[in-house]
Amino acid sequence: MMERTTFPLAQADAPTHWYNLAADLPGPALAPALNPRTGQPLSRDEMAHTMPEPLIEQETGTAREFEIPEPVRQLYAQWRPSPLYRARRLERALDTPARIYYKYEGVAPTGSHKPNTGIAQAYYNKQAGKTGLVTETGAGQWGSATALSASFFGMSATVYMVRVSARQKPYRTALMETYGAVCVPSPSPETAVGRKILADDPDCPGSLGIATSEALETFAQDPSLGYVLGSAANHVLLHQTVIGQEALKQLESAEDYPDIIVGCAGGGSNLAGLAFPFIGAQLRGGRPVRVIAVEPAACPTLTRGTVAYDYADTGQLGPLFRMHTLGHQFIPPSVHAGGLRAHGIGPMITRVIEEGLMEAVAVPQVGCLEAGVRFARTEGILPAPESTHAIRVAIDEALRCRAEGSAKTIVFGLSGHGHFDLAAYQKYFAGELTDAEADEDMLAHAAAGIPRASGSR
Repeated sequence: MMERTTFPLAQADAPTHWYNLAADLPGPALAPALNPRTGQPLSRDEMAHTMPEPLIEQETGTAREFEIPEPVRQLYAQWRPSPLYRARRLERALDTPARIYYKYEGVAPTGSHKPNTGIAQAYYNKQAGKTGLVTETGAGQWGSATALSASFFGMSATVYMVRVSARQKPYRTALMETYGAVCVPSPSPETAVGRKILADDPDCPGSLGIATSEALETFAQDPSLGYVLGSAANHVLLHQTVIGQEALKQLESAEDYPDIIVGCAGGGSNLAGLAFPFIGAQLRGGRPVRVIAVEPAACPTLTRGTVAYDYADTGQLGPLFRMHTLGHQFIPPSVHAGGLRAHGIGPMITRVIEEGLMEAVAVPQVGCLEAGVRFARTEGILPAPESTHAIRVAIDEALRCRAEGSAKTIVFGLSGHGHFDLAAYQKYFAGELTDAEADEDMLAHAAAGIPRASGSR
């Protein structure tokens, strides 16, 4: 028996369209984003200030499919379709009757799933006449994808990176600079938002909300720039569905189908990319599947947050979105899974949770790193700290199958490799990693600042 089974997919079978779950969701339309000044739904003209027309249509439209432009497909072809593996060595180590598969996005040039949307957004902004891109990033995967995508289309890139992540992951900064981007630790003295925060707290570790405010402020001052974002928005989740569409076809060749899908949850793009095509198939009469979103206990947006209209950024420069949120002022503990430290999650994820199509759990980081090490020692791939959250719960579910004697099929998303995250593993082996969790005082303080706009719960 092969140690690890690969289920390849021919380039001719790669997706030609992105899948839009909004077409199949039951009930009313998704709650619209709100203008922060008027409290009214954003108009298309208002949205046009921050995104090209094709992205507006993808953000708000209800068509089931959107065609992937040929130039984007050509760039995808450098690494897509990405592999689906059967984790036979891990199964054997766990002594479980479960079948475990993982969809591996670490084969992308930057080592994660983020270029799936980075390339698409860069393409549309280039078509709209923009000469540069500006964005924020947590752990640096999205910043790396933006830098790569900008370089492919001959554009400049400026990336505001959460300060604690910039310290923890200096090689992410080096990678962005290699692709030609400027990486700025956030909060920074380069923006009014950053200067105000530093004046109040010179040692502020930063947050994704702060970095977003800095990117939006920079974007507003330069009409040559396009603002791009790496998670949460409907169009971003849409672009990532190439992952799940490929997995559906690959599992067909394996003559298998998931009982359980597991994905790590920060802003929601990796999770949605894998799960939404399967959820859509279920809603259209296909087999039911249990989907588990896994988030860090240090930033428990889905498990301890509030569903309300809130800002995606700390400086309150952007629109209000109806989503699970811990509050736009929330600054999480400095855990190593920087890509999961978002105070809010994609509105589409919130809707799927509310429809009972997905469940959420929060797990501490030490157990996640333990699972990552176990996975690396059996499957040979070093996972990113974010991905270890999915691995932790996939292992737990496989052990539950062993206890119950049930041979379920588990599919999880391995959203990226951990080659730039060795500092986290060093701390784990040295016994220096702690299970920092968000305490009640921290959550209550941040929740007090959540706007109680129309449509909140």
